[in-house]
Amino acid sequence: MDYTDLLIKLGLSAILGFAIGLERELKRKPLGLKTCLVISIISCLLTIVSIKAAYNLPHTDHMNMDPLRLAAQIVSGIGFLGAGVILRRGNDSIAGLTTAAMIWGASGIGIAVGAGFYIEATFGMCFLMISVELIPLTMKFVGPRSFRQRDIAVKLVVRNMDNIPIVIEEIKEMDIKVKNMKLKTLESGAHYLHLKLSIDQKRHTADVYYALQHLESVQQTEVESMY
Repeated sequence: MDYTDLLIKLGLSAILGFAIGLERELKRKPLGLKTCLVISIISCLLTIVSIKAAYNLPHTDHMNMDPLRLAAQIVSGIGFLGAGVILRRGNDSIAGLTTAAMIWGASGIGIAVGAGFYIEATFGMCFLMISVELIPLTMKFVGPRSFRQRDIAVKLVVRNMDNIPIVIEEIKEMDIKVKNMKLKTLESGAHYLHLKLSIDQKRHTADVYYALQHLESVQQTEVESMY
């Protein structure tokens, strides 16, 4: 391998890694430009080293080393980095799964480029971007209604038990779906409701907060977006 081929591989892996990192950076996700570039470039470099090390051994009748041995270890090891961005929030929602998958994807693209599969890596990155950006956006317009909705976590304090069914019905009348409900009696005698609600994607969280705050039976309101 000459230096031109080496620079092409590392440069292409950097460009494709940059595209993935930029998408995550624009969405303010844990996986940013620098992280994604490091993953893609170093995965490419280790793949090149793995292949060169296998073929630069003294000539024998058979090969004693797998050319992609290091690349296989990259795929296994990258899982620890991906696990670090998966978070369980206080509202029981899981965040970071897509970002973890993108880490794995950036590593895979780097390996593909390092092994010399330029076209495959480029098309793979294109389909990855389409899957993450274009398809979800399209499904919001042509898919089931659930694709056009998002979840929010709501905490309410209601004066007495008899008012809870009334509050739930008033919430449903706002065209809001109640997906989950937890109840707890407070020392003051009031009742604490932890609700998981589904609202229209375009509906602002502050509008829901304002509407719930003005319900007659509700003493306190807290609303949190779930991403």
